[in-house]
Amino acid sequence: MNPEFWRKKRVFLTGHTGFKGSWLSMWLQSLHAQVIGYALAPPTQPNLFDLACLSKGMESIQGDILNLESLGRAIREHQPEIVFHLAAQSLVRRSYEDPIGTYATNLLGTVHLLQAVRDIPSVRAIIIVTTDKCYENRGDQRAYRETDRLGGADPYSDSKAAAELATAAFRKCFFSNQRHEPSVGLASARAGNVIGGGDWGTDRLIPDLVRAVIENNTLLVRNPLAVRPWQHVLEPLSGYLLLAEHLWQRPEEFSESWNFGPDEQGTVSVATILDSVREIWGAEMRWRVDDISHPEEARYLRLDCTKARTKLGWKPLWNLHSALEATVQWYKAYQTRQELREMAESQILSYQTARSLAEMPRK
Repeated sequence: MNPEFWRKKRVFLTGHTGFKGSWLSMWLQSLHAQVIGYALAPPTQPNLFDLACLSKGMESIQGDILNLESLGRAIREHQPEIVFHLAAQSLVRRSYEDPIGTYATNLLGTVHLLQAVRDIPSVRAIIIVTTDKCYENRGDQRAYRETDRLGGADPYSDSKAAAELATAAFRKCFFSNQRHEPSVGLASARAGNVIGGGDWGTDRLIPDLVRAVIENNTLLVRNPLAVRPWQHVLEPLSGYLLLAEHLWQRPEEFSESWNFGPDEQGTVSVATILDSVREIWGAEMRWRVDDISHPEEARYLRLDCTKARTKLGWKPLWNLHSALEATVQWYKAYQTRQELREMAESQILSYQTARSLAEMPRK
């Protein structure tokens, strides 16, 4: 990753008021990019976007990706060079309650974004962010590769698989030259469960756990044996940034789908995460199994990131303990009313410095 690459780059980011979008907005601001965000109002109270005062360092546009006219107008006005699409309905259980809204946001919203940037001459690189759940779950313990079959047993997972198919179709039909080679870099990025400070989403493990601690409650956990790839939010974001740099330079080589996940040690059960957080946080963190029946979810999920390692030179940097420590550090700072943007920026700087050192050639 080259920090100088991002200086003064015009970057358009959908979903910038969400958890991942807020961290990416802050990182891009620290890299001195010109950031334009397009999203609905922050989805929770509290939220990282407001707590870190991110609107002061960027152009923040409140809009719906389902409004193609509004989205297209924003993109035409700002003529971005790089586009990150993060806007989504990102919860499995909510997709059972609102399947139509989930498909509309995740599939049609992606199509709207791709249509809106089709004829913008300034655009050089586009990254569509989906999920590790876009793969058809086989029920075994083999890690998923980018070439594995797409699919989903619930509306959220399936809508993200559909967004992947739409991205591939637009790449072939509208973002390639006459030799069917990409003329604009268009890639999709698939990441696992992310953790980090500032996530207040409903029905998400760490935010639910933090709320339980703050309210002195015991957290009810619906599926403690479910195994997921856990990583700090900065890990996949570093992959997105690195991928965008490669798309800018060689779109014909990197316009594909990419996995960004932790190593095998970061793929653990929900119960392991909870017990590890309790060791870091303290005894006031309590949980037990929720015996009420819940919608079906995959029991095991792991990503094979060999392609990102070999072709991009990307690999996870923080182990699971470091990721959890950074997460707990942020929420404890929130509890004690510390300066939260300063805390988040120091974590970004620490991570970026460590990644730069890791990428230095060995003598």
